[in-house]
Amino acid sequence: MPRYERKDHLHQRAKKEGLRSRAAYKLEEIQKQFSLLSKGDRVADLGCWPGGWLEVASRLVGPGGRVVGIDLAEVDPPIAAPNVTALVGDLEDAETGARLLEALGGEPADVVLSDAAPKLTGVRERDRANEERLLEAIEALLPRLLQPGGSFAIKILEGPEAQQIDRRLRTAFAKAKTVKLASTRKGSTERYLVARDYRGGEG
Repeated sequence: MPRYERKDHLHQRAKKEGLRSRAAYKLEEIQKQFSLLSKGDRVADLGCWPGGWLEVASRLVGPGGRVVGIDLAEVDPPIAAPNVTALVGDLEDAETGARLLEALGGEPADVVLSDAAPKLTGVRERDRANEERLLEAIEALLPRLLQPGGSFAIKILEGPEAQQIDRRLRTAFAKAKTVKLASTRKGSTERYLVARDYRGGEG
């Protein structure tokens, strides 16, 4: 098994460049391949801590756009950009969708992003169950949170439960592709589902 390098070259680069996390390079890589975010877009970032994707999205959508993130953990220090709002909350809470919509200005997002992952316990069955719950919570938010024609990018971990939800999510979009990013840590099982042209659905 490859040795886990917490402070790999991208970690060091992020620190040098003043970024909150190496995960920022993942969204930059997705953007380079798919051009998901455009100037003026409304973006929801589900599981946004520590804020690396919020920073990148803020720059990509510009001052005319709006980026709203939510996480169980507070983004601290707050992101200074005026087009960014970071909420504290649970994706499984019933009021989360309404809170996100309100922060987005009352309109669904053009793009929904998620680099979220459950905290690992080391117990495979429990970790897979937690991943499944997280993905199901995000799937349940999409009909209310993402406008028809919108785009979506989400981290998917290995496991049969995650693969099943992956297949369901694909059917909600006209185009969908799975990618393994060069910026992902060596040895990681993560990959990203990138989907375009959301078909919409009932909340």
